[in-house]
Amino acid sequence: MILETAKIKVATENRADFETALAKAVSDVLSKSPGFVKFEFLTGEEESDTYLLHIYWNTLEDHTVGFRESDLFTQWRGLIGPFFAAAPEITHWQVN
Repeated sequence: MILETAKIKVATENRADFETALAKAVSDVLSKSPGFVKFEFLTGEEESDTYLLHIYWNTLEDHTVGFRESDLFTQWRGLIGPFFAAAPEITHWQVN
């Protein structure tokens, strides 16, 4: 299993709207992607404008090819992308 982490900065005044859009994006889009396992997010304690998304995939390719090259990714970014204050930092981890 692969853990994708996405560190995302959102303007403080947009946090509530971002969280609403994120919930919709997960339930309506991400959850429909083949290979998607589960999702969780954390909010920054010292950096209140920062979110850390944890997205679990069966394989790396489920994310990098199956999701990123699909219309679902376009929908995902359409819902949450407008809230980004900077480009997300994406990293993949092998879950042992």
